[in-house]
Amino acid sequence: FASMQLVGDFYKGLGQPGESKAQALRQAQLALLSDRRYRHPYYWSPFLLIGNWL
Repeated sequence: FASMQLVGDFYKGLGQPGESKAQALRQAQLALLSDRRYRHPYYWSPFLLIGNWL
C-alpha cells in the first residue's frame, strides 16, 4: 500500500503547475513520513529520481 500511495501522490504532484519531478517526489515521500505506519525508510527510501528534465 505504501508504494501505491507514494506513486499516486507523485503523479498528483506532477499535475501541479510549476512543480518539478524532484519536488513531486519529495512531497510524496514527506506525505509517507507524516503517516506513522510508513515513517521507516523501508517504505519511502527505495524511490529515487534520475534526471529532472522534461
